[in-house]
Order: sequence, then structure tokens, then C-alpha cells
Amino acid sequence: MGKRKDFIKTDLSVPQVKHSIDSAGNVVVLPEVIPPLNTIIKFERNSAHARNFDFARWYGAGIDPIAYACQRQIERFLAGQDVEVTVTSVTSFCKTGMRNFLDYCLLRAAAFGRDLVLADVNRDLIDGYLGFLSGRGWSTVTQKSCYVHTKSVLLALGRRGLFPFVLSGDAATFPRNPFPNINRKTKGETALSKRERQAFAVALNQSIRPIWTDNPILTGYLLVSALLIVALHTGRNATPLLEMGRDCLRPHPKDNTVFLVLWKRRGYNTSKVALRAESQTERFLESTPSVRTNVERLIRRVMVLTEPLDSDAPDDLKGRVWLYRSRYTGTDDQVTALSPAALDKAISRFVDKYDLKDSDGKPLRINISRLRKTFANRIYELTDGDLATTAAALGNTPKVAEKNYLAPDKDARRNWKFMGEVLVQELQTRTIGATYKDTPMGRCADPVNGQFAPQRKDATCMSFMNCLRCTHYAVTSEDLYKLFSFYFRVLGERSRMDKKRWAREYAHIPRLIDQYIVAEGLRRGIFKAAAVEAARERARSEPHPFWSVDLINSLEIFE
Repeated sequence: MGKRKDFIKTDLSVPQVKHSIDSAGNVVVLPEVIPPLNTIIKFERNSAHARNFDFARWYGAGIDPIAYACQRQIERFLAGQDVEVTVTSVTSFCKTGMRNFLDYCLLRAAAFGRDLVLADVNRDLIDGYLGFLSGRGWSTVTQKSCYVHTKSVLLALGRRGLFPFVLSGDAATFPRNPFPNINRKTKGETALSKRERQAFAVALNQSIRPIWTDNPILTGYLLVSALLIVALHTGRNATPLLEMGRDCLRPHPKDNTVFLVLWKRRGYNTSKVALRAESQTERFLESTPSVRTNVERLIRRVMVLTEPLDSDAPDDLKGRVWLYRSRYTGTDDQVTALSPAALDKAISRFVDKYDLKDSDGKPLRINISRLRKTFANRIYELTDGDLATTAAALGNTPKVAEKNYLAPDKDARRNWKFMGEVLVQELQTRTIGATYKDTPMGRCADPVNGQFAPQRKDATCMSFMNCLRCTHYAVTSEDLYKLFSFYFRVLGERSRMDKKRWAREYAHIPRLIDQYIVAEGLRRGIFKAAAVEAARERARSEPHPFWSVDLINSLEIFE
């Protein structure tokens, strides 16, 4: 008996590229479907505030099959097909990717003097597109953004077999790495300094005061002030904070503690952070909440104020926390929610109102990414450098936290520079004498009760990583061999650890030795150039036994 054939059901409402296959096996779009009846793509509510995108100007210009296939793919994304992407991402595919790619296809069709078809989407076309982006005079970061948003659409078309898609090899449709070392050309956000953080916190406490009054006027600006406090104290990302739901506070096993649970859209997972709940004593005391804001109490206060608006909110915004009535749409105030654009606008107003300045006297740059890094560095500082705890607080792995969030603060760098200057003064005054004891780094005036010594009976200081910034440390020309042995051992650590960690914890040491010890010693006549070079070469070829890799596996034991 023959096997029954199962037919796959097809949803006719899903946009399809109506095509046929020619004798060469290439996809040919049916001419009667070009151009489509509707060339305008309409977007639902999105953070980019994009309403629509029109493909009309790319039809009838020699690239009809490519324009048609790209439009249909955008429509498929919006219908939830192929890959799951947000509406905001689709708007970027159109405005950043398709706009530039289809413009390039127009130029290519004019240069070739013929119409382009889907079979023309190959490595040569992509290489030409990359050259087109480079010729626009844009930064490498902008070029990559255009390319990535274009590739997302073309990759979906290629996987559906609409053009000859080559995965690997020299003829691969997409080059493996068209923007090498792009990470070196982008400058990430930095954490707020202690002074900036304190000024920002004071301004926030003043800005949030109206929320605790009876019947406050709920504006987007007031909600942004509350959101910034939550961001500063929790270190969460912008999108999960903006999309915070009314069920975000969950019970915690520990007394006087609650979980703040946020949805991470990119990872399809939740992010949890523990908040100290308001105690009964705090609840009944008539104190000013803004002096030391309780984050859990603040969130609940916002929920109470925005609850009446939830019933009037559009369906896609129901259940949000950050709701308010927008007053720019006319007499009928429409309920809306905080968006990235509203957040940026309110932050600019906030910085201007409180005249917040950075260390250079410029307006202080505030955004959620910077507050997240501030949170990370503050946790790292409070836990005395506990990377695992810091990573757990961020919701990242230790490797990601160390590489992307932690950085040495300016005070640490200034302290190293200052102690180097003290060392130069020691050399200038020639205070090296019998009171100094030999150490693997040079000489020390007090290895038992010194600045970084354990200061316990019969406990000798072994904190050699701090010698260069210790007021008890001194070095003579006879000690240069030991100093350079330590110098080359530190340089050797570069191959043993993450490069950013080495740059943060060790890179300053060789620079300090070169610029503050050797250079100043030569300039003041304390060292002779021949003696310096001899000690350097000897340490390079035959390092001091104490700083040998065979003797000490890691320098961390001396920190």
C-alpha cells in the first residue's frame, strides 16, 4: 500500500516572493507582480518613532527584482517570519540598510547599462557596496552599521534560496571580516567619576522631590528622574528599564528584600536584581524620602501614580510602569510611555537645569550605558575588587564584566604618578644609606612597618607590586638589574592574561619605570647611560632569579 503524502499547509497571508526558475536554475521574479500594489511599509509603535518606509522610488529604475525581494523580506520580518526581530530593528534595516544598498544598486545598473536581477547579488556586488560606503566619507563605525543592516536582509533572502548564496571560500557572498579591528575605533562609555556621581545624585534627589507630594503633576520629565535613580542603583540596561512591567517587583526569600525582575528582549531571559525593601520603621517615619531614596519604594510610588493611566493606554503599552499623558498632541491628552527619544530629551533638560559639568567643564554626558558602568565600578570598589560579585550584580560573566565594564579610576592613576614623583625626589636628595634593606625590587627603608607592609610582628612586606608608589622605596644604580628584571617580567604578563586586564593593572608599571625612574635618574645624573643599558640587557637575557618565571608563576601573589 502506498504511503500517504502529507501536504504542508501554507499561510497565504505571509508575504512571498512570487517567482519562477529559469533554465540556468536562477530565480526570476514574475514581471506581473512588479511593482506591488502597495510599496509603503507601515510600522507599529517603535522606539525609533518611524511611521513608514516607501520603496516606490526604486521601482522602474532597473533593479525591480532586487527591490521587490527586499520589500517582501521586510514585510516577512514584520510578520514574524524567518527570524524574530523587533520593529525598531526592521526600521533600521530600511532606513540604514536598504536605503543605501538600493541606491548603490541603481548606480551599478546605470554603470553596467542593464537591469540587475537577483542572480547579480554576489560577492562582487557586496565588495562594490562596501567600496560605495567607504566613498561616502563616513566613519568606519557608520559604514559597518549600514553594512550590517543590509546584510541582515540579504542573508534572509539567501537562506531562502532567492539568489546563489555562497557560505565560505574566496567567493563567499559576504566577506568574513570587512571591518577589521573595528572595536579599536569605537570608544565606549566611561563610568562617572566620584565627583560627577555625587553631583548627579544630589541633582536627582532634588528633581525627584515632587513625586512624594500629594497629587503631583506626572510628566515625562519627572518619570525620567525616577528612572535614572533606578538605573543608577541597579545598573540595568535601557530597554529593560523602559519596558518595565507592573509585575516587576517579586518576593525575595530574605526579609526586607524584593526582586526587581526585568525582561531582556535580546537574550529572551529575565534579569533579576535584589532591592532592599522599605522596613516598617521607614514606612511610618515622617522623613523626607528624597534624602536617601529607597528604590523599591520609589518604584511602588510610580506604580501608584501611573495605575489610573493603564486603562487608557494603547494595547501595546498596557502593563507598563512609565506611563504619562503626552501634552503635545492637542486637547485630547494621549497616554504614552517613556521612549529612548523622550529619555534623551529629558536628560538634556536635566543636565542644563542643574548645570552639571564634567571634569573638563563641559556639560556632563548622562545616559543609561554610562550609569551601568558607574554601577559596575562602584560594586567593584565596594567589594574590594571582587570580580565574581561584580559580574553577578551586572548579570554577566566575569570575563564580560572585566573586559567591558571595569576600568581604573583617575584617582588610582594619579596616585601612581604622584608616588613616582616622590621616588624621583628620593633619588635627587640621595637619601640611600645604611638604613635601607635590600629587596628584590631595590631597597626599602622599612620592610616591616612600611606604607604597604602588613605591619605585624616579624611579618616582612612582600607587596612588591606597590614598591614604585611606596614612600619607603629607593633604588640605586646597583639596583637597576633587579628593577629591569621586574620590568621585563611585567611585560611578559601580557601573554598570560586578557589584554584589557593587563592594560588596567600592569601596563602603567613599565611606563612608570621608564618615565619616572630611569629618565629622571639619567637627567639628574644619578644613573649613567652605560650602566642603565648594561643592566637592561643583562635583565633581558638573564633575569634576576627572584623574577624568573620558573620561580614565580604569577605576579598576583605580590599585589
